[in-house]
Order: sequence, then C-alpha cells, then structure tokens
Amino acid sequence: MSVGLVLRDLSALAARDLAEATAPPKALYTSPDILALEQQHVFGASWLCAGRADEIPAPGDYMTYELGPQPVILIRGKDGGISARANTCRHRMMRLVEGRGRASRFTCPYHAWTYGIDGRLVSAPHMDRTACFARDELALAQIRCEIYQGWIYVTLDADAAPVATKLAALTPVTERYRPQDYVTIFSEEHVWDTNWKCLTENFMESYHLPVAHRETVGANFTVEENEFGDAGDGADFVYQFFTKTEGAPVGRAHDDNHHLDGLWRHTSVMPTVFPSHMYVLAPDHLWYLSLQPEGTDRTRIRYGAALAPEVMAAADDVAALIAEKKAFLDKVQVEDRHVVEGIFRGAQSPLGTPGPLSWMEQENHQFTRYLAGRLCGGLS
Repeated sequence: MSVGLVLRDLSALAARDLAEATAPPKALYTSPDILALEQQHVFGASWLCAGRADEIPAPGDYMTYELGPQPVILIRGKDGGISARANTCRHRMMRLVEGRGRASRFTCPYHAWTYGIDGRLVSAPHMDRTACFARDELALAQIRCEIYQGWIYVTLDADAAPVATKLAALTPVTERYRPQDYVTIFSEEHVWDTNWKCLTENFMESYHLPVAHRETVGANFTVEENEFGDAGDGADFVYQFFTKTEGAPVGRAHDDNHHLDGLWRHTSVMPTVFPSHMYVLAPDHLWYLSLQPEGTDRTRIRYGAALAPEVMAAADDVAALIAEKKAFLDKVQVEDRHVVEGIFRGAQSPLGTPGPLSWMEQENHQFTRYLAGRLCGGLS
C-alpha cells in the first residue's frame, strides 16, 4: 500500500467517533516510508523523555541518550543544572562517550580533542598549523533540555513550546504526588522486536490488564472503574486514573505520606506524553517507558522506576526492597513484550485485519488522531 493511501486511511479513521473506530491500518506499523515521516514530523518535532533528573545527581555525572539520529550527552553541571550536548566530537564527528558515569571532562577516543562538562573545547592536539582552527567556536553543540517534575526532556525542535506549557493541563493532575521527589531505583535499556506504536498503544489501554497481567498489575483493581482524564482537543498527552483495592502490594500510600488524602491515597494516574513517554504515577512508586524506533520492527526502550521518598526512608533493607520492586516490574515487562511482539507479527500477516476498538481503548483513538495531525497535514 502506498504512503498516500495509508495516510488517507489514517485521516479517515481519525475523523470517526470512538464508537465507529478501529485499530489503525497495519501498514502504519510496517512501512519504512511511514517511519521516515514519523522520524521527521513526530520524533524530530517533539519533546522526548531521556530519563529522570536524579539519575545524574552530582556535578560531572552524565548519561547518554539517542535523540532519533542524534546522540546526546546529558550532563549535570557545576551550577547544579542539567544540560544536553551533542555526543559527537567537533573534529571528525566521533562519538565521545557511551552509557553513564562521572567525568570532569570528555576526551574523544579518536584524536583526544577534550571538552569540559560545560561543552567547551579545552584542548586539541596538533592543531597549531591549522589556520581555520578556532577553539572558542568549537564547543559541543547544545540541545534544548528542560526538567519537568523530575523528568528530563530534550528536543531538536528549536520552535517547540516549553514542556511546562505543553503539559500545563497535566500539571495539576500529577503535581499532588510530588513526582520530582521520587527516588530512582533503576534505569536500563532494552530493544524489543516490535513497532514503537504497538508499545505506546499497549501502555495506554487497561483493557488487556485483567488478561495479560492478571498476576501482576492487573490484580487488585477493577478495570471498569478506570476514569479517563480530559486533556482537551489537540493535546499532546492523555491520562487515566485507576484505584488499588485494600491489600494491594503496590499502588497505595505509605503511612508516612502526609500530602495525599482520601481517595488519592490509593489512586494512580497513568499519563502518556506523545509520542513515546508513558508512566504510572502511584502514591508509593512510579515506573516509566520512553521509546525510540530503530526500524519498523525494532524499538529501543528506556525503562525505569522510582519510589516515593517515605517508602525509601522506612525500608529496613533498601537493597531488598529495590530487588523486590524490580522483580515485580520486570515480570510486567515480560508479559508486555509477549503481547506487543505478537501484535507486530500479526500486523505482518496476510490475514491480519484491524478490528473495532472498545470504549476502554479511547486513548488509543486519541493517539490515532495525534498521529494523523502530525502525518497527514499535507493531504488534499
């Protein structure tokens, strides 16, 4: 199917009411040409989540991130702020570092050009005979970076509105939990064999929880009681609420939590910030995914979790607590991986056909409308 036909189908689907909506056309997941458009109009024009600010707490702490085709270094500066710089040497474009760590400077492993943690070039051997060499003009390129409620967001779009502006309607929903104070307990990366949209769509809907996650996050709550938030027309995010019943092992406020009361002590909010940042924010913990496509059939996932500070403070054995929480969430990931890789295999099959959506998948239809708005603007 041609790109034009896929986009026309997508546009027509987005115009339908939820009661008449289906899953998107399967070529939306399998077409390399669609992915190229997404890289330009979705990922290249959006704020993307690179992780949590407390992952790099001290001056000189850094971690790397792939912002689409652009490798990035996220650095905690001497002033305590976090900045983002291109992870490419200004000489021959070699990557400077991989992973995470702490450094007082970054030295290129190719020709030893060396940069301070503020991005300035501080030394470059054997450049004294090069007339066009101007050290002050060869700092690592700066990339827009903002901190919102403890999340690090980056973008290549010079014209993008600030994160706090784009998420202004979400702020009063999430700020009551004080997510900026949650303590990160792990963050890691994985690559799954699926299209990135399969993951986004899977995370947004709770329809599958009692089935695919009946022994983990699908337990101890009634899916029919989920409530959907009103993000407003054209918003770049959606969210929903769910509550955990008494006795649930996760999702309820600790006794030392004194800022949540009433129903909020066992209510979680589940935002999805389009295109690819999704998280569960509970009274006692949060966990998140941030996605990057590496092809139509491969998705790089940054996956992590954090605990409310009072949960950490009350733990007799912090290491054991972290291990317990991570084991639980890892099991959720195994369950989800089975589902989303299976969906993608089905989308490649000749008889695979997108079917009608449930009312519980209304956020999926909002995501379809978001994609149509980003990809179908040129249709006449």
